[in-house]
Order: sequence, then structure tokens, then C-alpha cells
Amino acid sequence: MKIKSVECTVLIAPNCNPDACDSSQDTIVVQIHTDDGITGIGEADTNPWVVKALIESPGSHIMSLGFQELLIGQDPTQPQAIWDRLYTYTAMTGRRGAGISAISAIDMAIWDIYGKATSRPIWHLLGGARRQFITPYASLIPEGRTLTDQRKDLLAKVNWAKKFGFKAAKLQICIKGPYAHNRLQEGDEAIIELVGACRQAVGSSMTLMVDVAYGWSDWKEALRACRGLEEYDLFFLETPLPSDDLEGYARLADATNIRIAAGEWLQTRFEFDDLINRGHIDVLQPDVGRVGGITEAIRVAEMGRDRGKIVVPHCWKTGIGIAATAHIAAASANCPFIEFQPAPVAYSPIRRELVQDELVLENGIMALPRKPGLGIELNEDAFKRFAKVASELYVSPNQKDGSVLSTCNAESSAAST
Repeated sequence: MKIKSVECTVLIAPNCNPDACDSSQDTIVVQIHTDDGITGIGEADTNPWVVKALIESPGSHIMSLGFQELLIGQDPTQPQAIWDRLYTYTAMTGRRGAGISAISAIDMAIWDIYGKATSRPIWHLLGGARRQFITPYASLIPEGRTLTDQRKDLLAKVNWAKKFGFKAAKLQICIKGPYAHNRLQEGDEAIIELVGACRQAVGSSMTLMVDVAYGWSDWKEALRACRGLEEYDLFFLETPLPSDDLEGYARLADATNIRIAAGEWLQTRFEFDDLINRGHIDVLQPDVGRVGGITEAIRVAEMGRDRGKIVVPHCWKTGIGIAATAHIAAASANCPFIEFQPAPVAYSPIRRELVQDELVLENGIMALPRKPGLGIELNEDAFKRFAKVASELYVSPNQKDGSVLSTCNAESSAAST
């Protein structure tokens, strides 16, 4: 079996909101087709147009060949070998950044083919299950353009998550800093109050995590807030500082009794090595759509295991990435939770509608995937609809009277009214 062609499709939600701290409003779906008629699917979590351009672009010399041309004719039952081939021969352009995100989507699709070709779920191909079930946490981002509205929505969602059967939830309290949801800029007191209100609402039996989306600029500022959060028994505090502030992470992790989690934007095991050694992080959060796909996420998980670290994979995308993350968790001994954005409370229709045959939550856990490959299929009607939105939103860089973001703003405003 050989790879015959690669197809890249950008999808955009019709209600996309550029002020939102929500990357599930777009995606790029990479479909890899083989000469045996098997198709694998994957996605990346970054600018979808950039990844599409990278994959489809030709190369001109041995240090920066094109992804697509490197794939044609390869055997998709050798995903690790293909990963190394892509990483080596696109290194000048793609050894970090969007290039690794492109490899992430490709790698997912290749593992999907491998599983379908052998009639086995991916976790089986990764060495077998290290656990009997998967425990997702409900990842909850509140809607609203005021603190009052977000507070009300977050409390409603965390109560819903507990009643639905989730054993754990992550509160995305992104209300300060450069990536504040809907551009709110509130103080640390508001963060602490929101966490306290949610803890009171769900009681002590539910595990809670908090994501502040890089809200603090230095570790001492973050530490002051941590002191106020320590009484609420958090499983971890996610991305309190900029990704590159490894010294700040180390000082913060050493000073607070809350586990510090990071890594959602990091790529390859090499960056996670720095995060562990220099950043003293407690919880590693590789994102399968950014770190380098399933191949590299497993390498990171194994590195974390060998260093005594917990791994809780990040995934804020569609059912494609969630499915891939589930296989990683199944094959990892040190992965107590996976991130799971529940479709019923998701803002993005891409998250709600793109994928069929998702894993089902029962009594707070999910059974291991049993279908071959990723175990999911695309909803073709939704796929075509969101692809059409993307094609209509795209404008050339020379267009001065509009942009994708301005069009998204108009669509989002219309949807909200």
C-alpha cells in the first residue's frame, strides 16, 4: 500500500468570533488517500491556511522539500519512519511552528490509515492499552462580553457538567492578559472569586482545574494569585505565564502547592525536555494537533513517564483531535485525564457537528476505542458546509476593505442577535 494523494481543506464556523479565546472555530482537515482505497484523516490546531500552504507547496532543495511530495509513494504502515522523513527534509522551513503543526495533521491521518489497514485501533498499534478506560474532564469556556455574563455562564456550565456525569472540569477563566476571552480585562480578585464560586457550586468531590491563558506577565504576580487559589484544591493551574518564560515557570512551580501545567503550544519532545528540565513543570500538556501528531505525543508522554511527570493532553479542537488524544491516553500509563470540550455546550458548530461516532461518556469515563484507526468518520454534510464558509470568507492579502476577521465579526454579531 502506498500514499497516492493528499487533500487539505480549511473549515471555518459561520459564527466565528475573532475576540474569542477559542481555536475550535476553525480547522484544517488533512485527508491522505492510498492506492488501496483507504483514506486517513487528521487536523492541526493553528492557522489553517498556513498549514494548507505548507503541505501543498513544492520544495526547491534537500533542506526544505515539500510535505506533499515527500509523502507520495510512501508506505503509511510506517508512521514513525514517515515522521522522521518529514522532519528531516523540511527542517529549514518546518522544524518548529506551522511546519510541526502540518506534520501533526499528516501523522494523525497516517496512523488512521495504519489502523484501518490492520483492522485495529491506534492504541493497539502503539503497544497496547495501559488502562481500561479513559477519564475526560469537561473543558468549559464561558460566553459573554462582561464579567457578570461570563460568571453566570461558567456556573451554569460547571453545574451542567457535574449533572451530566463528568468527574472533573476545567474552568477556562481567561479574563486578563493578551488572550482574554472576548477581550475582558479583569483583576486577580475576579479570577479567585470565580474559582471559589465554582468550587462551592460543585462541592469537594469534583476535580477542578483552571486555565488562565497566559494571564500573568511575571511569576511573582502569578504567585500572589496562586496564594488565593490554593484553598480551592485545584488539580492544576494551566499556562499562567508566557510559554518562553521557563525561569518564571520554575520559580512559580517551586513556590506554590498547586500543580503547574503547560505545553499546549510546545512542539516536539525537544521543547518538552526544556519545559521539564528548566521549567520544573508538574503537568505536561502536549496537544496532538501541534506537538507533532500521535507519534510525537507518545514520545512526550514516555519522556514524562520516565521523569515522573503527569501527562494531561491538551485538545481544544474537533472530534478528530479528541479521537487521536483518546488513543494517546489509552496507550500511556501516566495520563489520568484528557481534555474534552463537550459538544452540547460548545460554541463552535465545527466542534458539535464535524465528526460522527465520537466516544460516549458513561459514569464519568469512556470505554477504549474499538473501531479501526481513529474510530471516527466525518459528517460529510457538515464538512462541506464549513468548507464553503471558509471559501467565502477568504480574501487576498491585497484586499484593503475587508478581512476574514472583519467578516467573522459581522457573522458573529449577527448570530448573537
